[in-house]
Order: sequence, then C-alpha cells, then structure tokens
Amino acid sequence: MTRTALDLYAGAGGATEGLRSAGFDVVGAIENDPDAAASYRLNHPDVRLWDADIRKVPASHVLRALDLKPGDLTLLKACPPCQGFSSMAEGRVTVNEEQNDLVLHTIRFVRALRPQSVLLENVPGLGRDARARRLVGALTDLGYASKQYKVNAVEFGVPQRRKRLIILAARGLRSRLPESLSSVGLDGDLAPDLSVRTAFQQLADELVPGDPLDRSRRLSETVARRVEAVPIGGSRFDLPRELQLDCHVRLGARSRSAASSYGRLRLDQPAPTMTTRCTTPACGSFIHPTENRGITLREAATLQTFPATYQFAGGYGAIERQIGNAVPVRMAKALGGVVLSLVGQHRP
Repeated sequence: MTRTALDLYAGAGGATEGLRSAGFDVVGAIENDPDAAASYRLNHPDVRLWDADIRKVPASHVLRALDLKPGDLTLLKACPPCQGFSSMAEGRVTVNEEQNDLVLHTIRFVRALRPQSVLLENVPGLGRDARARRLVGALTDLGYASKQYKVNAVEFGVPQRRKRLIILAARGLRSRLPESLSSVGLDGDLAPDLSVRTAFQQLADELVPGDPLDRSRRLSETVARRVEAVPIGGSRFDLPRELQLDCHVRLGARSRSAASSYGRLRLDQPAPTMTTRCTTPACGSFIHPTENRGITLREAATLQTFPATYQFAGGYGAIERQIGNAVPVRMAKALGGVVLSLVGQHRP
C-alpha cells in the first residue's frame, strides 16, 4: 500500500527528503519563500508544489489537485515558522503574532484532508504557547489522539544538538501513540559516532568537485582577526580585550549571554544547533574546528544530514537560512518510520 504525505511549510525539502527515504510518497508541498521553493523544485521536481502563502491556499483545492479523498492521505507533516517561539526570540520588543498564527493553519488542512496521521515539528517554545493548546484541542475535536514529545536530534542519529517539540497525532481517539520517539523508527544502521569529525570525514569522501556550497562566509579584516585568535575549542571568552565586541564587554566576563559567539565546533562532539546564521562566526559556535574560517554552507548542510549532492537556490544568505530552518533529513526519516509503524498497527 502506498503511503502518501503532504509537506506543509516545506522549506528547501529536508523533511520531504527524509520522509521519502523512510518510504513515503510525498505527493504535495507548500512553501512561501521563493528561494526555498526553488531549492525544493531542484531536488523534488515530481512533487506538486504550491509556492504560495499557505493562508491563500484552500485546503479543498489541494485535496482536488492531488486527486485525494478525505481520509486517503497517510501523513500531514507541518513545520511552521519557529522564530517567534524560539528561545532567541525571548525579550524582543516586537513579536510577529501573525507569523506565529501560521501554526493554526494546520488545523484547517486536518479538517479538510482527514489524514491518518499528523506530525508537527517546532522548537520547544511552542509547547508553552496557547497556540499549541489550541492545536491539540482542535485535533481532539476532530477525532485524533495526540501526544507531545520533547526530543533532541542526536537521538535520531543527527550529529547536532537540536532540541525540538514533536506533536504526533493519529486518527481515532483510541489510537495508541508511542511513549517515546527516539527508540522508534531508527533502522539500526546509524553510525554510533555522531561527532563533527565523523560527519566532516564522510563529507570529504562524498564532496563533489566544484560544489558551489563548498564556501564559507567572507569575513571582514576585524572578524578574520577574531577568528584567528579563537583557540581550538574556544569561544569569545578567549579573545584578547582589543578584539572583543563592545556589546560583549558590556555584558561582563561572568555573563553567559551570547556565550557561543565566536565559538569553534568541537571535533569529537555533535555540533550545536544549526540556525539561520549557521555559518556566521559572530552568531554562534560556527567556526571550523581547526581552520581559521566559518564552516562552509555544505558543512552546515552536512550537519543537517542533507546528502552531499543536495542542491540549494538563492544567494549566500538565503541558502544559509534554508539550511538552518530545515528539519534534519535523518531525523525526518526516523520520524517517518515512527508514523509508518503507527499507521501499520492502526486501520481507521
């Protein structure tokens, strides 16, 4: 039996790549960002893609265009914009509530498509927001059992510490959902060594000559001097006084705010969370472990477990943003395995 999936807020297609590896036929996707949509098409040209604002895409239209009937779809996957729920958003004067409300558009797609299962991925902060309660309440009203899970990407074989909230739902209020996710859906052949060293060694073996993503961010003279001054395993706290940023000086030596700024990746550990500025030294621990440069776009994509041949469209900043926003491919594959196990046990 064909297992179908629809990818909402698809980005550059990381989740689609993982779900297809798990055995899903991803039949449709919606993505508003033009660069991310172009990347999606480069890698998944056979998927019906709506490159439009999801608020303007009628769910009934998607149902007809995909030649589906309510209840046919196996999985509705959603990864709405997470910046408004991120811990890095705390303390901001302005919050884009309209963007945060995008998570609620998942409900109308569930109502129209009646998928067998729903999988939503976001930052843990969403779990503390009233929108999560509204979403779970709506799922219950529509006849779905649901559960929230706090996970870390390393639990799914990703060489990156990336904490996430997963909301998993299955049609039928008596559906039995797993108590945990990390031990379900793994295929048993994942390398136990999830270090940056192993990830980069594998990339070196697979890197395509002339890869346009094999480049790091151009640094100003001052930033280059800071990078050179950071020792292996170090961070901004190791910079001499004359190279420290004024904002860090004002924070004081004991402050742990912006502690990862100008940090080097550690070879024998998983990487930190890849963000939308994941190759920018000032924005986190994104300096190469041993070389005096930020990590390349391809190295960042590797830490998100994209294949070395995965293509991205757009300028440097747009690609960096797409990589940081993506669901790690290997994590999506494992979660897809969870769903397949779930729907295999349950016949609606």
